[in-house]
Amino acid sequence: MENLISLVNKLQRACTALGDHGEESALPTLWDSLPAIAVVGGQSSGKSSVLESVVGKDFLPRGSGIVTRRPLVLQLHRIDGDREYAEFMHQPRKRYTDFAAVRKEIADETDRETGRSKQISPVPIHLSIYSPKVVNLTLIDLPGLTKVAVEGQPDSIVHDIENMVRSYIEKPNCIILAVSPANQDLATSDAIKISREVDPKGERTFGVLTKIDLMDKGTDAVDILEGRSYRLQHPWVGVVNRSQQDINKNVDMIDARRREREYFSSTPEYKHLAPRMGSEYLAKMLSKHLEQVIKSRIPGIQSLITKTIAELETELNRLGKPIANDAGGKLYTIMEICRMFDGIYKEHLDGVRPGGEKVYHVFDNQFPVAIKRLQFDKQLSMENVKKLITEADGYQPHLIAPEQGYRRLIESCIVSIRGPAEAAVDAVHAILKDLVRKAINETHQFPTLRVEVGNAAFESLDRMRDESKKNTLKLVDMECSYLTVDFFRKLPQDVEKGGNPSHSIFDRYNDSYLRRIGQTVLSYVNMVCATLRNSIPKSIVYCQVREAKRSLLDHFFTELGAREMKQLSKLLDEDPAVMERRTNLAKRLELYRSAQSEIDAVAWSK
Repeated sequence: MENLISLVNKLQRACTALGDHGEESALPTLWDSLPAIAVVGGQSSGKSSVLESVVGKDFLPRGSGIVTRRPLVLQLHRIDGDREYAEFMHQPRKRYTDFAAVRKEIADETDRETGRSKQISPVPIHLSIYSPKVVNLTLIDLPGLTKVAVEGQPDSIVHDIENMVRSYIEKPNCIILAVSPANQDLATSDAIKISREVDPKGERTFGVLTKIDLMDKGTDAVDILEGRSYRLQHPWVGVVNRSQQDINKNVDMIDARRREREYFSSTPEYKHLAPRMGSEYLAKMLSKHLEQVIKSRIPGIQSLITKTIAELETELNRLGKPIANDAGGKLYTIMEICRMFDGIYKEHLDGVRPGGEKVYHVFDNQFPVAIKRLQFDKQLSMENVKKLITEADGYQPHLIAPEQGYRRLIESCIVSIRGPAEAAVDAVHAILKDLVRKAINETHQFPTLRVEVGNAAFESLDRMRDESKKNTLKLVDMECSYLTVDFFRKLPQDVEKGGNPSHSIFDRYNDSYLRRIGQTVLSYVNMVCATLRNSIPKSIVYCQVREAKRSLLDHFFTELGAREMKQLSKLLDEDPAVMERRTNLAKRLELYRSAQSEIDAVAWSK
């Protein structure tokens, strides 16, 4: 089982190297799924002394005020032999055998992150201690909870520390080691108060009672240690740390442990509890419990890793591969991205992605409504009909029918359809351009290439629009240039349609006759409108939509082949944020694959 703790130690160090140490992150986090023991306590609760007793070494900074200002991830490794040494993750090739130097390096590394101010930082320090006298265990020492800010600290320091502590212990995989002094009322214990908030049933909390030997005469901590004063799911453990005088005299830690054992075994009130009291028992109990928790969490961690690997691979595929160094590789990358863009653009038009339906809306709604709004009634008013019919006869009256007048009336109406036809071409053009922008945003990570492809696509669409407008207006002009004769042949014949030759030329065009001409022209124009409502969309789709799907980037591809290496490199000036994200994702993927391999090996060995 010991290799389970070693495995978690390794994963925690790897997570910290990636900047993943329990803080909010846009990237998947493995840290939060790893079981850990967080040490919580108020200032002067004896928290540092407990940790040093567990390790058996003086190695933590001491002083007044807030001494611990960064989380300290303390990983204990039991080894064979007589060697004892420490290593910091930020100094991977340096071994410390002098633990006074370890204490100084913790203080110095804290200052390097926070400056020489008394600020706090959530970035942890990783310290590994190798010794034959320790048990395999990982503890996270958190800044001591405080009630007031000292000089040089902002007023928010109290809440900042509490929030940092809470961010660790509220996670369901965190085991809470709540340290409280026995010579203070347990009801005022900062550690118990905050642990109760995040773990109200006490399922994840271990209570540690310090300074038992400093309680007032006539009082004892038996009710607390036996779980009557405040019940937890796990038994309380009492410890007796070195006094300040012992620390000043550099009393040996081994000697201090012996005196601790003697205290519990010789004190009548605690004699019956002695086998499960003291820092040595605390370390062994925590190590055993941590192993059990890790073992129970292995399936969940495996599931998380598998799921995250798939997510990371998907994200990396979306970001694309790193840029090739040679001209051929660069050209291939550009072509692949352009093909991807072209495919996405077609998906928008074909309905796989949204946007293409707007083209149909132009044909089914905007274009017909625009035609209906054409004011044919003004062009076919009695006054205008009479004017055009009369002018068409010239100096002679018509003998059978005012044919030229009909033609001019019809032409004046049909010509007005050019406006809605052009508007339909422009509306579809605007939609196609908007889909280019969407497709680019869904494809490219290279800003310069994004601009060039966008410009090339827009230029192609402009050419297609111009061609479409030319062909669409031709359809309108065709209707003007040749009238459908069958329409007029099917009209009912009227013997009076030529008027009365005995009347003057102006009398021949009476209101009834002019009204009939207007109605006939309107019927013919409506027939033409119905025809154009079908043919104009076909022309637009053929000249614009179909061509956009078929040859949007043809000109760009032709021009691209002639570019030199330097010009190709310019196109692939990737956004630094994307490059950084790809690098981070790749590192994280490597961590998760390595974790998957190692966890699987441990799981299969059981």
